[in-house]
Amino acid sequence: MFHPLVIKTEYYTGTRYWWVFLVTGILFILGSLLIESTIISAIIGVTGASLLWSIGELFSQKQRVEKGWFPMNPKRKEEYKRKNE
Repeated sequence: MFHPLVIKTEYYTGTRYWWVFLVTGILFILGSLLIESTIISAIIGVTGASLLWSIGELFSQKQRVEKGWFPMNPKRKEEYKRKNE
């Protein structure tokens, strides 16, 4: 679920909004501690951990774009150091 979100986020905005993943992930994890239902708490906690993991994936996605493995957003070409050019 988060891999497509990371790909789209990097394509349209780059890595500039990594902090949104951080804040949202922390809020989800803290929220999971306050929920009494074990199932719902676990789902919210795993979602929070996935959001935090996505921060690293966002920066890795930028490297994958620089290597040419994923398409580059032509409107943000100056943000990439393309290895193949």
